[in-house]
Amino acid sequence: MHPNSNLFSPIVLPNGISLPNRLVKAAMEENLSNENLEPDLSLWNLYEVWAKGGVGTLITGNVMVDHRAMTGPGGVVLEEGTSLTGFKTWANTAKSNGAKIIMQINHPGRQILAKLGGNVWAPSAVSVDLGNLSKLLGKPKAMEESEILETIQRFVTTAKLAEMSGFDGVEIHAAHGYLISQFLSPLVNQRTDRWGGSLENRSRFLVEVIQSVRKAVSPNFIVAVKMNSSDFQKGGFQFEDAIEVIKKVQTLGVDFIEISGGNYEAPAMQGVARDGSTLAREAYFLDFARQITKLATVPIMVTGGISRKQIAETVIESGVSLVGVATALALNPNLPNDWKEKRDPISKLPLPQWKSKPLVSLANMAMVRYQLQRLAIKKSPTVDIYPWFRLLADQLRLSRLTKRYRSWMEKSKH
Repeated sequence: MHPNSNLFSPIVLPNGISLPNRLVKAAMEENLSNENLEPDLSLWNLYEVWAKGGVGTLITGNVMVDHRAMTGPGGVVLEEGTSLTGFKTWANTAKSNGAKIIMQINHPGRQILAKLGGNVWAPSAVSVDLGNLSKLLGKPKAMEESEILETIQRFVTTAKLAEMSGFDGVEIHAAHGYLISQFLSPLVNQRTDRWGGSLENRSRFLVEVIQSVRKAVSPNFIVAVKMNSSDFQKGGFQFEDAIEVIKKVQTLGVDFIEISGGNYEAPAMQGVARDGSTLAREAYFLDFARQITKLATVPIMVTGGISRKQIAETVIESGVSLVGVATALALNPNLPNDWKEKRDPISKLPLPQWKSKPLVSLANMAMVRYQLQRLAIKKSPTVDIYPWFRLLADQLRLSRLTKRYRSWMEKSKH
């Protein structure tokens, strides 16, 4: 083991803000909002448990910039007119042990469940291809210029409201096949105007969001970006593209860049590429992050499958500044403290051996969400579960939340 393990050393970001250590709770979708799409006791409890666990920075699950476009039911929305009361408590609770709290802000674009309804917007009208599960997602419509500009403004509004609520920063989600990464992808973005075509045009949406957000918030408010190293799809957004975009993004006043990969069609963020190959079991995106740190002028964060201290240390030793941990913190919220005390407990979710990749991916998410639901009611996580049972229970819960969202949408129209 490295004698000068600096997982627990602070790091100063470009804007002068210091993070207490190098461990970051990476975003996981919680689906724990109340019926008004706001955070309440469930989310406060969950973040309190993580705050006590010793992680230096907490990045929230998706917070949506538009109530008409949700990544899933039970999601949180922060937009013009939202009450900030629950958000203020959320921020305070998360910061209760000295950690920083960053709100991940997102628009799903075409990755919207058909059952949810709402606006399925995309750069071009190209549907998500999930094989025989494709019907689960809505049919996208190509965005008008006015809708693009409105959406950029929504990112700005959400960032300003996050700052007013006491969050330390925002992370702009430009990965995993959501709207911004759809603009970056030549497979999804087939536009011929200034928002499509060349890589410069395809990255314009991301650049405009970052610049507009940076201008609208105070200098000591953290602005981070989550980006794909690649979509892991033939003809999609590739490593070379990512390097070019990162070179541009780091000149726009961002404080760190988180490297991930994949989308709904190729869930590399769960360790699976589009051709079905399993990515290296831990720290999937580390090789790319290592290359990037050689060119990067801002701190780089890497996320994807990290659950052991030794791997986390390898990440830091390779020159990457921040280690994102997700599932491992759902299974053990006290992991950073354990690592500090020289304990390295490993708990793993059962791995379904099913043929259908999308089903395995759904079961995985269901099992992780179940841990978050337990933590939210102050119960301990458990790996003693059946994947198929959790998948079914999760689908039932999500369909209840979908009904709740649809009826909220109806009410909000009147």
